[in-house]
Amino acid sequence: MRVPVSVRRTGRSPSAFIAKATGTALALALLTFASAPASLAAGVGSPTLGYGYDPDREVDVELVLAVDISQSMDRDEQEIQRAGYIAAITSPEVLDAIRYGPTGRIAISYLEWGSAGEQFVVADWSVISDAATAAAFAAKITEAPLRHSQRTSISAALSQAATMIATNPYEGMRKVIDMSGDGPNNQGGKVTQFRDKVIAAGITINGLPLMMKSDRDAWQTMMNLDHYYEDCVIGGPGHFSIPVRSKAQFGDAIRMKLVLEIAGLSPQQAGVMKADARKPINCSLYD
Repeated sequence: MRVPVSVRRTGRSPSAFIAKATGTALALALLTFASAPASLAAGVGSPTLGYGYDPDREVDVELVLAVDISQSMDRDEQEIQRAGYIAAITSPEVLDAIRYGPTGRIAISYLEWGSAGEQFVVADWSVISDAATAAAFAAKITEAPLRHSQRTSISAALSQAATMIATNPYEGMRKVIDMSGDGPNNQGGKVTQFRDKVIAAGITINGLPLMMKSDRDAWQTMMNLDHYYEDCVIGGPGHFSIPVRSKAQFGDAIRMKLVLEIAGLSPQQAGVMKADARKPINCSLYD
């Protein structure tokens, strides 16, 4: 599948780097200039201002895959979830989306989360640019043991993922947290407060609400988990959510989601809103 991205690889596009680097590097350079001797201030041997551009640090997107391992995720669902991410990361569609980006590179990490104090970095930051680097990253996920956690703290997961983005060595044109889960936030503070802080930091949160239980015991369906993610979890420029309603659908859903996130696209939305729109979800109900 060819992703219709109009921007072709440029190799070096320092404008993306300036967004992060200018605030600190330029401030330090100005401080040095202000404290220099008068002869330098007059222009004799004056320092050259710059931002230390490093093309090896530039990527199209910094992407955290934040994956739910709470108690409601049984072993079968966890295995399907892992297999879906592994297959998607190494798929031709995702590799094409990466290849045709402006730099042809993404930085990606895989985080599993549950209770407020339990976030596990299964695969730390890696650059994917081709099939070999994608396979190496996927292998880290494959080899990691499965874990379980008691509670569901979307708040803590968002906080951890945002910290990972802020402290990694890469400079992405976009920054995205890919949040998957099968239940509402029930620990760690108000989810909307954490969501708003993450968005204010320039990070987009996309959702993958998992509604894969049978109709008989699907409490996620009863509480409209997809609506909960729309109203309480996701946000930021170009944000979107793709509900997964069956185990068979998971692989296709995550592959589509990764392609859209890497290419900087969003699913097409209906242009007409119904007059009898649904009521908003009470985001604090489970906090």
